[in-house]
Formats: sequence, C-alpha cells, structure tokens
Amino acid sequence: MHQTDTEIRQRAPSSWGATLLLWLSAAVVAFPFLWMLRSAFMPTKFIMRFPPLWIPPEVTFDNFTKLLTRQPFLHYITNSLTVATIVTVGQVVISALSAYAFARLRFPGRDKLFLLYLATMVIPVQVTLIPQYVLVSQLGWIDSYAALTVPMLSSAFLTFLLRQYFLSIPGELEDAARIDGAGYLRIFVTIIVPLSGPALATSALLAFIGNWTNYLWPLIVTRSREMRTVPVGLASFQDEMAGRTDYGQMMAGAVLSILPMFILFLLLQRFIVRSLATSGLKG
Repeated sequence: MHQTDTEIRQRAPSSWGATLLLWLSAAVVAFPFLWMLRSAFMPTKFIMRFPPLWIPPEVTFDNFTKLLTRQPFLHYITNSLTVATIVTVGQVVISALSAYAFARLRFPGRDKLFLLYLATMVIPVQVTLIPQYVLVSQLGWIDSYAALTVPMLSSAFLTFLLRQYFLSIPGELEDAARIDGAGYLRIFVTIIVPLSGPALATSALLAFIGNWTNYLWPLIVTRSREMRTVPVGLASFQDEMAGRTDYGQMMAGAVLSILPMFILFLLLQRFIVRSLATSGLKG
C-alpha cells in the first residue's frame, strides 16, 4: 500500500525531530575533538582566555615543534605502538582459540566454564591491580615491556565476541572437513579463521584502541621516562613543568596520539557493523 500525503505529512515532524536530535548528539560528541584541534594550532596565551576564542586569531605549529623538540614524544608513541601491537596480536590469537573451544568443542562443564569466564568481566579493574602488581614485581618485570604486555594478553570480552561469531558459521563446513580427515586445529586455521575476517578485524581494532589509551596500568608499572606510553607521557607534562601546564603542548600531543587510532579505524570501520550484527545471531 502506498502512503498517503496525509501520513507523510504526519510523519515529517517526528522525522525532523529525530534528525535534529541526532545532529545535537553529534555536536556534543564532536565538541571536545574540535576544541582539541583548535587549541593545538592556537598560541598558548589564547587557549585559556575568557570569554573563549572559538576561532584561532592565528594558526601556529609552535605547539607541535615544542612538543617534538622538548619532549621525547616520538619515543612515547613508539612505546605505545609496541605495547599495543603485541597485546593486540596476543589478545586476538588467544581469544580466537578460546572462543573456538567454547563454540565448537564439546567437553564436560563447557557452558558453566564459559559463564565463569564471562563473570570476570564484571570484576572492577581496580580490584585486580594489587595482585597483578605484586606478581609482576616478584617476577622482576617492573619498568619493562613484559609488565606492560603479558598481564593484558587475555580478554573475556573478545572471547565472547568471537564465540558468538563462530556460532554463526555453518557446522556443515566443519563436518565436510572432518570427513576429509581434518582435525580441530586444521579446521580452525583453514575454515574458521578465513570466514571470520570481520570479527577478527573488529577484535583487533577494539584491542588496539583499548591498549593504546590504557593509562592506569602503565602508570603503575613504569618508572623511567624511557618506558612511558603516550597517556602517561601526556599526564607527566604538568609535573615536569613545575606545576605549570602548557596546554598548547598537551593539545598537540593529544592530536598526535589519536592519529594511529583514527587511521586504524578508517581502515577497519567497514568490518565493525558486519561483525557486531552477525555475532548476535546465536547464543
């Protein structure tokens, strides 16, 4: 049935209201990022002026120059890239293997063990900080890449996400492979992994962003300036400036720190919706 003009006119106001609400929500979300960009290219003396200057009176790159010459910020980025890459690879591989076991292998207590594994997601991170720190300290890993990476190599959330996606893959493909004599590992490598590109890409993106922006754990286990990651390095600017904060440098550092995440998101964004939509098909 075709909609009448009256029905269309009645729906138009509600559609306009929803569109306006979406634009307002987008503006609220985008405002901090726009403020960050504005401050990064503005002379420091204008950043905190009240009433605020919404448009920079002059555009300058001095904040980036000072950041890269007075601070080892490129070294912080290198540390963050190293840690985030190692943890991302580890989380995706371990989560994919455990998710495949929970989705396809049959063993006593599988579902109860999976629920217990998921229950760890509701435990606050702060509760596990002290035991983790004591363990890392006793192993002699303080202020090392091992301390920054090894405790983060597992993820209950990624295991849940990948398990749900694996359940959506037809079991007939695995049955055919078993007839040909393939074992679980071969099925996982040759069938499950190639068919799970969207889920694996989404997991890698979420893991990378989570570890790139991680602040609390690197702050606790690092001591030297050489082992600082980007979030810890940005937070240290105020201390190193004797209580005076150079907001221009901090905003410039924030702009540089989001570039890797932004680039990775642009490369993998098309996989996110496909993965999340498919992962919810089966329980």
